[in-house]
Amino acid sequence: MKTMSHFSSSFLFVFLVSTAICITAMSSLLAAVDAANITINGNIVTYDRRSLIINGQRKLLISASIHYPRSVPAMWPGLVQLAKEGGVDVIETYVFWNGHELSPDNYYFGGRYDLVKFCKIVQQAGMHMILRIGPFVAAEWNYGGLPVWLHYVPGTTFRTDSEPFKHYMQKFMTYIVNLMKQERLFASQGGPIILAQVENEYGNYETAYGEGGKRYALWAARMALSQDTGVPWIMCQQYDAPDPVIDTCNSFYCDQFKPISPNKPKIWTENWPGWFKTFGARDPHRPPEDVAYSVARFFQKGGSVMNYYMYHGGTNFGRTAGGPFITTSYDYDAPIDEYGLARFPKWGHLKELHKVIKLCEHALLNNDPTLLSLGPLQEADVYEDASGACVAFLSNMDDKDDKVVQFRNISYQLPAWSVSILPDCKNVVFNTAKVGCQTSIVNMEPLDLHPTVRSPKRDIKALQWEVFKETAGVWGVADFTKNGFVDHINTTKDTTDYLWYTISIFVNEEEEFLQNKSSAMLFVESKGHAMHVFINHVLQASVSGNGTVPHFKFGTPIVLKAGKNDIALLSMTVGLQTAGSFYEWIGAGPTSVKVEGFKSGTVDLSASTWTYKVGLHGEYLRIHESGGLNNKIWALTSEPPKQQPLTWYKAVVDAPPGDEPVALDMIHMGKGLAWLNGQEIGRYWPRKSSKLEKCITQCDYRGKFNPDKCDTGCGEPTQRWYHVPRSWFKPSGNILVIFEETGGDPSQIRFSRRKVSGACGHLSEDHPSFDVEYLQGSEIKNDENRATLRLKCPTNTHMSAVKFASFGNPTGTCGSYVQGDCHDPNSAALVEKVCLNQNECALEMSSGNFNMQLCPSTVKKLAVEVNCS
Repeated sequence: MKTMSHFSSSFLFVFLVSTAICITAMSSLLAAVDAANITINGNIVTYDRRSLIINGQRKLLISASIHYPRSVPAMWPGLVQLAKEGGVDVIETYVFWNGHELSPDNYYFGGRYDLVKFCKIVQQAGMHMILRIGPFVAAEWNYGGLPVWLHYVPGTTFRTDSEPFKHYMQKFMTYIVNLMKQERLFASQGGPIILAQVENEYGNYETAYGEGGKRYALWAARMALSQDTGVPWIMCQQYDAPDPVIDTCNSFYCDQFKPISPNKPKIWTENWPGWFKTFGARDPHRPPEDVAYSVARFFQKGGSVMNYYMYHGGTNFGRTAGGPFITTSYDYDAPIDEYGLARFPKWGHLKELHKVIKLCEHALLNNDPTLLSLGPLQEADVYEDASGACVAFLSNMDDKDDKVVQFRNISYQLPAWSVSILPDCKNVVFNTAKVGCQTSIVNMEPLDLHPTVRSPKRDIKALQWEVFKETAGVWGVADFTKNGFVDHINTTKDTTDYLWYTISIFVNEEEEFLQNKSSAMLFVESKGHAMHVFINHVLQASVSGNGTVPHFKFGTPIVLKAGKNDIALLSMTVGLQTAGSFYEWIGAGPTSVKVEGFKSGTVDLSASTWTYKVGLHGEYLRIHESGGLNNKIWALTSEPPKQQPLTWYKAVVDAPPGDEPVALDMIHMGKGLAWLNGQEIGRYWPRKSSKLEKCITQCDYRGKFNPDKCDTGCGEPTQRWYHVPRSWFKPSGNILVIFEETGGDPSQIRFSRRKVSGACGHLSEDHPSFDVEYLQGSEIKNDENRATLRLKCPTNTHMSAVKFASFGNPTGTCGSYVQGDCHDPNSAALVEKVCLNQNECALEMSSGNFNMQLCPSTVKKLAVEVNCS
């Protein structure tokens, strides 16, 4: 996954040049390796032009990206099971090099990085795996997943024909492959891994590296094949992938993608059902109708393996977020949300789609399609064989108008930008634009941090806070002095977000700005990412770039005094660069500092002698790691100070009641870091997006999607809540540590439970008249099926009230339904009879339940909303 830069015009140039120059040479060099013989001993995974073939059987596979470090081991079984319930066959994950090899030969596979445990959970669920070893991942992950220490190995350039880079890359990949072999996790050994990936989206950047890039791509493929895993290898977005390596597609739409070899199957490694967020930007969403449209079109056009990136995005705990400026939340508007809850209606709509596509598997994988034109932007693909099996996909690619088409002498109404699936070439069982499953109503319910303590206002002022104040500037002994500026990243080597740049200047008492009691002006230019300016230990300004332009320059008035004045610039990174050509050379930190207002003119401090200190004093003391250490440095207070920069806060809190997912509400804080019991929650920054940006109240799913199409949250914090996994809590005595950079009110910090409080749904008379939940191939008969709305509350809850129910022509959306001028007065009574006090219920649109003669001239609809408790 990459930032939006890879949608530039260079994309087409890379494709044409790389394909023309490289495919012939690379293919001939590896032609001796036979794709049919890449497996050894055990379950055979091969492929041909149509699909993967596992143990002799063609497979149509639906895959879900779940990144093990972006959740916690306690969540893994539930996430995998929820994906399986959603109709997923395969779990896909990257392998995160910088999380595993902390320094050369210093490996870590514990906690969130227990890759073997994650793989075995997938295996126990009876599912397959795609292991994208890479080891470059991009993924909005810090430094694209490559270890920062690698950049400082002499002679190293990332992702090209660089001997040090290739040495360490091969060593790590071999380590991972051998680990998987030791645990017998490849399919060739009876394990779940059916595909492995080397490199990632390298085709987007290969030409920037010239001949070295071409040699590297070939080397990477040959090196991967030499690992002898017994499963096929893939290279996504690699336009010169040599046989037998399979090139794959990453995009919002891949129906038109064709592998570079006619003997390779059509695989979609990244279907983006949402998009990532950056601090200070809007909240992007992708409608479920459009995601379903893209999936249906892919399988309609011969696709056989499709992976959602992400199916569960999770959380960038600690300092793992890259970008820069990627939020701690990596929710991604995915079918399973950041907290592990199914996101309705997206999860449910796609589950129904998956079931219908699976009904078509045999016909799709064993026949070539016949393409029929049904109109200017309407078409059918028909898969039919002599046995009588017949599957049809009817598409309306018009992004504005619904159309009526004729197919096999029957009229079909196709909504704009939709695909209808006919598993028997007759009955429409699913249409991508008609969402018939429920929408869940999800709230963040605030909680006390210390519920066992009672105070008049029941707030966290009853807590005993401890405080530690940082020095603005050099603490302890300076690390070094230097004329001019050092690069921030080269100095910290990403061991911390923070680097102090300090200097002193002398101000004569006769300076005009002192006489007039006015201010001098400080002007700073920086490569990024953010900065706090302190003059004589007082915070004067906080500035930053953004996810699009990380560098910045600014001017701010500063208060100086006669005599010596200390200037301390706290430079900060907010996640390192994720991708791009030669991205490891992109730096951070100030490049120019000037002070204006002196009688003698502008004072340029850029080449002066600066004093440096890496990190924070609290980081050096590791006060966030254990509440029992360094107690002497903490000052006890019953009332935590407000609006104090550079302040550490510590409190002992109880575990929130219940079993719902938990988040920390930081809306009243500034910017900083948070920990619970030594576990890194991550960076918090309730930075607001601009009110002037374009946001929507209701997204039109029709037409090509892009990340700016369906944004919400204008003028609101990009991220307010920060996920704290339940498994990190003890029943009591939990140590919460906060480092606040700029100010804020820690007494307003709250935990919140993510709670499903209700469900709603709507169904139209023209929805496909099949209950997909229980549909089997032999049941595709209109007279035996009726359109059905299913509602379900969370486990151990029930439907406690019917807030809205109307059969007729209701309008509105979930949470804001309104009765129309045509309404069956028995609607509420019927829904209460069927659903009240039940955990789940099913409402059929039939004459036995509703007055089907109502509103004869309009399409009748059913809309329902219930409370869950």
